Amino acid sequence: LLLASPGSAWELHVSTHHITLPVGSEGGFFIYLDRALNESVWAHASVREGDRVVALPGPSWLPLEAGEYTWVNVSAIGAGHATVTLNTSLAFIRTSEAFVHVKAFNVAWLETLSDVVGWIYFVAWSISFYPQIYLNWKRKCVEGLSFDFVGLNLTGFLAYSFFNLGMFFSPVVQAEYRSLHPTGVIPVELNDIVFGLHAALATFITAVQCFIYEHRNQRVSLAARLLLGVVWAGAAVFGLVTLAAGSHWSSPWLIYLYYFSYCKLVITLTKYMPQAYLNFKRKSTSGWSIGNILLDFTGGTLSFVQMCLIAYNYNDWTSLFGNVVKVGLSFISMAFDVLFIVQHYVLYRHSTMEVLEN
Repeated sequence: LLLASPGSAWELHVSTHHITLPVGSEGGFFIYLDRALNESVWAHASVREGDRVVALPGPSWLPLEAGEYTWVNVSAIGAGHATVTLNTSLAFIRTSEAFVHVKAFNVAWLETLSDVVGWIYFVAWSISFYPQIYLNWKRKCVEGLSFDFVGLNLTGFLAYSFFNLGMFFSPVVQAEYRSLHPTGVIPVELNDIVFGLHAALATFITAVQCFIYEHRNQRVSLAARLLLGVVWAGAAVFGLVTLAAGSHWSSPWLIYLYYFSYCKLVITLTKYMPQAYLNFKRKSTSGWSIGNILLDFTGGTLSFVQMCLIAYNYNDWTSLFGNVVKVGLSFISMAFDVLFIVQHYVLYRHSTMEVLEN
């Protein structure tokens, strides 16, 4: 056995960082040392956040035997979210990764329904790009499709993908994130990456169509070019500054990635405006696929439904109303969808404008 000393890098591990339990049930996780030592070691588990959600019915201190796994019992006593953290009787054993996030829900079938709704809106959003691509191909023309919208949309999804890829794959960024949020969960999952890259690719295909098909002298407006120029010039300058002086900042690359997330927020707020104005100016929605809007509205509505289901089932309404920016952007996007639906089916429903009219 190795002799323990303050300079040794022993570490306490947990078998999982996530547990989901129905209220009234019990579960748990294993804890273990990465290697053995010749001193008696005890571990102490405590509820750092959410003491009304979970209880730890086992003994306060648990013995850690060399090469063995020790079970920590967790009881779900109320709906919500909680964090269980651990420390040991020996101060030199690292416990920075010894934490478990616990989610406790009220109704099992609502949990299943939430998952189903999530998959439906994921599919709806994923295929929402193709009606416009098909319409462009069928007409061999993109007149009526705002080039500003396409350019902003492509930049938005590229920024979204850069943020997701950096957060998910970069050990440097993840280390910076954990230094700020020691028990936090990386806020990006694989499906976020897949959706973002797929959306960027589909939008890029639409952009290519804008170059190769008839467009009747449509072009990206000066305002949109300026906005896109500011976004990408800012990314380049910020990146160079981060490379040159980032060592003097606490979380340089995480801050750099947040720049792209803020760009995505700004673009989400503005990207639909040019298309709405173009429809108004032409008094027609010809060339603008309503299928895209119907699918986007379906996805947005179901996304909000899922947020409500989760908030109710986990008794966590702050996750819904506490994130004003996320909910606000969702409603703004759906409001534009409603506007496009009104333009297509009410205001300009009798329009017969065709792209090849003189």
